[in-house]
Amino acid sequence: MAFDQKDTGRVSGVFLFLKQAFSGEEADYTTISIRRAVLMLALPMMLEMSMESVFALVDLYFVGHLKESSLAIQTVGLTESVLTVMYSIAIGMSMAATAVVARRIGEKDPERAAHAGAQALLIATVITALLSGLGIVYAKEILLLMGASGPAAEHGKNFTAIMMGSSISIMLLFLVNGIFRGAGNAAIAMKSLWVANICNILLCPLLINGWGWIPAFGLTGAAMATAAGRTVGVLYQLYYLFGGKARFRIRLSHFYVDLPLIRSLVKIAVPGIFQFVIASCSWIVLARLVAVTGGDEGSAGYQTALRLMMFFMLPAWGMSNAASTLVGQNLGANAAKRAEASVMTTVKFNVLFMLLVSAVFFLLGNWLVSFFTTEPQVQSIAQMAMYIMACGFVFYGVGMVMINAFNGAGDTWTPTWVNFFGFWLFQIPLAYLLAIYLGLNERGVFIAIPVSEAAITVASFILFKRGRWKLKQV
Repeated sequence: MAFDQKDTGRVSGVFLFLKQAFSGEEADYTTISIRRAVLMLALPMMLEMSMESVFALVDLYFVGHLKESSLAIQTVGLTESVLTVMYSIAIGMSMAATAVVARRIGEKDPERAAHAGAQALLIATVITALLSGLGIVYAKEILLLMGASGPAAEHGKNFTAIMMGSSISIMLLFLVNGIFRGAGNAAIAMKSLWVANICNILLCPLLINGWGWIPAFGLTGAAMATAAGRTVGVLYQLYYLFGGKARFRIRLSHFYVDLPLIRSLVKIAVPGIFQFVIASCSWIVLARLVAVTGGDEGSAGYQTALRLMMFFMLPAWGMSNAASTLVGQNLGANAAKRAEASVMTTVKFNVLFMLLVSAVFFLLGNWLVSFFTTEPQVQSIAQMAMYIMACGFVFYGVGMVMINAFNGAGDTWTPTWVNFFGFWLFQIPLAYLLAIYLGLNERGVFIAIPVSEAAITVASFILFKRGRWKLKQV
């Protein structure tokens, strides 16, 4: 059946909308329709976060086909677990930058927004330099502390040292993208991750397996490729951050030390950092508990399932980031009701996405796992973990939006306390009860994850509806 003019107009409208969303065209998100605003921000943010998860999956795929793959997979997984602390600091700083930049953009003051972004960059650089040095020096000890066996720690120490040493790239990728998101330019954030991942995908097989005059570095090559890819992505970001033609651009004059603004950013970032440190350290404890109760195979299976879960969860996190930007900009424009409506619209979209992800896990779990490991016992544990964790995906989707709504308003303490009670006083004790005292081993850890996430989501939703976040000043 042929298209009529109305159908043609709809198709043209969809293509025009996608072009605007992915090209980074400027828009006033405080005045356009809420659904359009959510989707224009969410679509590039979802692709941005998808690319962040691809880093871990690319490494996991290539190292999963090396000799002693269970040791290599365990090293990648445990290192990523430790790096979540770095991610937490990066996300916390990114959160502060997004909240302040979005608020200034909502107030129609791009000059002060750029100044806030520059001050966030100063803070992050100092913090990362110290942590990178510690990671390089104590790489083997970090793996042993995480529960890796002696041979696994020796096998993976170079990988861990390179990944920890290049954490400045991790920090800047998150932070600069947070600045762009606060300014409403989600497309640049997305493109920087695409550039970084293309480099990583090209370099991974070359540096891991070797080719021609390029020697094979094995597991260490995976870290080299990831570090190089992220660095290229950061250079791409900085080009647009300092040399872009948009109204929002950082200049060297914005980097003079502004102590009152630094204190304001730190005041938002510190609870935000604690918020994610609490969550990430909980995941580290769970990873160690699985390694202790399930051995090398159990740990490898869990890490495989976790990487697959994060691959699908990060796009949902990207969609929830739209709520952060919209809350910040609308509060800056004195439109609190519109900010709340934007959050609820984002919730609806994220729930639909997580229902789809749940179906994928239950229907294609076997195939997804087999793509990354050929060891039967590792496959079996990974599949079990995927099925159990998928039971809570819808709760994850709602909870993400709630957390980002609070953070976008600059109210980083509320989700921090929710995470503390939910993860440390509920999830970890529940995991130990099920795994150790009830003898469920790694299965008990897997069960504790969706149960605790559901409780965290319910608490966050109740607090959001109380509306105190609308009164936050940044």
